[in-house]
Amino acid sequence: MSLAGDPRWQRFNDSSRACPCCGQAFSGVFDIGYDHPDPWPHGNRAQSGKDVLAVGDDKLTADLCAFGKYRFVRCVLPIPIIGSDQRFAFGPWGSVSQDSYDIYVRNFYNPDEPFDGCFAWLTNQLPGFEIDEPLPCNLVPGANGQRPVLEVHDGAHELAELQETGITFDRLLDIYAAAGQDIRPHLLQS
Repeated sequence: MSLAGDPRWQRFNDSSRACPCCGQAFSGVFDIGYDHPDPWPHGNRAQSGKDVLAVGDDKLTADLCAFGKYRFVRCVLPIPIIGSDQRFAFGPWGSVSQDSYDIYVRNFYNPDEPFDGCFAWLTNQLPGFEIDEPLPCNLVPGANGQRPVLEVHDGAHELAELQETGITFDRLLDIYAAAGQDIRPHLLQS
């Protein structure tokens, strides 16, 4: 069923409409990203104002993270939205082996070096989802110049199925609310 007839969806995608109660406008689907992997112990890179947050040998950039023996790559975990041609995405971090990290970094700085993907663990808690431990995933190359994509292994978590079948608009709104951005009341008022 198409979302085109849902007045909440229409309001959510109409940047010229201001909410009657607060004046806030929305311009459609927005992703939820993460500054760092959950295990990173040295604070928020963006809040530090630095392009590279380094503490001893540990380093965090917008796309790469290394601390101790651990290596992480910033990824995209896309989920289609049922009834639309759009998708929502988390921007989490995947934990990869040292060898996979080295290959990825070589490709990152030299696109002629092939990166065919690798195994990764999802290492961020995602709002709206119960995740008790890191999830096994495939890390696959993104389109030209894009971050790689995390694909949750079949049967590992409901996210695997949702990456295939999609989420409803109501579930998307629940995810936003769980992330501290409850916009549901602003979409009900005409």
